Amino acid sequence: MLRRAWPVLLLVLLLLPAEAWAQGCAMCKATVEGQQQPFGGEQSVGRGLNLGILYLMAVPYLLLFLLFRKRIVGFVKEFAGAQG
Repeated sequence: MLRRAWPVLLLVLLLLPAEAWAQGCAMCKATVEGQQQPFGGEQSVGRGLNLGILYLMAVPYLLLFLLFRKRIVGFVKEFAGAQG
């Protein structure tokens, strides 16, 4: 049952409007909208927030890779050696 639901769930997620994907946390939005032109300008604040988001996004993937690297490498080797 769950295996058949994955394609439907993926399709629904892909069909969501861009505004649904671009929602940020209220604190980040308030920080960016409430800035009074700091020394680096508005782009400096936005760039810093984007960099922080990228760090927060990358850490779980790095941890998962470190925990499951043997399985990942084995899968890649098996996939590369597969014929067909």
